[in-house]
Amino acid sequence: MSMIIAALRSAVVPRGGAFESLKVHQLAAPVISALLAQNGIAAGEVDQLILANALGAGGNPARVTALAAGMPGVSGITIDTQCAGGLDAVALASALVDSGAAQIVIAGGAESYSRRPLRGETYTDGRPARFYTRPPFSPDPATDPDMTDAADALAVKYSLTRQAQDGWAIDSHRKAMAAQDRLRQEIVPVAGVVSDGYPRRMSERLAARSPVLSGSVSLVSTAVEADGAAFCLVVSDAVADRLKAREGLTIRGFVSAGADSRLPGYAPVVALRQLFAKFPQVAPGDCVTEMMEAYASQAMVCVQESGLNVQQTNCGGGALARGHPIGASGAILICRLFYELQRSELSDGVCAIAAAGGLGSAMLLSKCANPSSFPTG
Repeated sequence: MSMIIAALRSAVVPRGGAFESLKVHQLAAPVISALLAQNGIAAGEVDQLILANALGAGGNPARVTALAAGMPGVSGITIDTQCAGGLDAVALASALVDSGAAQIVIAGGAESYSRRPLRGETYTDGRPARFYTRPPFSPDPATDPDMTDAADALAVKYSLTRQAQDGWAIDSHRKAMAAQDRLRQEIVPVAGVVSDGYPRRMSERLAARSPVLSGSVSLVSTAVEADGAAFCLVVSDAVADRLKAREGLTIRGFVSAGADSRLPGYAPVVALRQLFAKFPQVAPGDCVTEMMEAYASQAMVCVQESGLNVQQTNCGGGALARGHPIGASGAILICRLFYELQRSELSDGVCAIAAAGGLGSAMLLSKCANPSSFPTG
């Protein structure tokens, strides 16, 4: 059974901030190099790098990153499942290790909102290219809503007021501010930045002044566009034993689910229900949880409808307090859980994230010195 024996990330910095000049590989390579150095692993021992990226120019950013990190023997695999990519990358790494095809895989994601390329649709009739910032996520425009409008539709369906959504965001900032000192252990300095750039003291009065983006969804209850990277070191039991890994999480299960593309924020509920059905001995309310906060409404509904414990959710703040570097966000969830679960008395943890098009991904992880002792489901 595969294990995560280390997880590190860069700080998360809003678009146009301290990372604005950095390309994807320049965000990712320092994190990967730190992972290897801290765990005494030579570049030549790494079997594969799986990197999620949603806004890049194509090509293979994973290969470029492997070269930048001094791993010329690693081919690199780039994936794009939008917001879920970083979590999906770690799941793919786990599958490679569990199958015996690899022993050491680095997996996660990196995103530069600041340096994203211009993208244009071309025509055959001589018209000039039409530039766009958002590609289609469904073949039918009627089932492909604007993400913020969809977040408001979810809020309406579950009777979430603006005040409740803003309150969730305020709490996210509060927890992130309180956790700043301990968060530094998971952050690799990149361009001199050693802490997340967005958490702030947020009050109800300040939140009430935030502009409305759609219906009950405000700027405060929406994660800001951001730059960042996060990666996990996924290894076999044998490698963990050889390295005498003192900390680690066993990857027990993963679900990637397709749901209603009109309400993409609900998709993690579908994934989580399928995941916990595989592990009836694990109670959702007894899990330390890292839930993506693309929107407060999405996080609130997913926690409520999945039976998760809000008191054990996003204990160090969430994406509303940090920002949303799309391809990296799922890996940031796992990185956060790696540290939060180590300091918790609970044994199990879960990460979940939604993505455009109605995608939901969820992963169950556990603390255990002997992964072979786990029932498989």
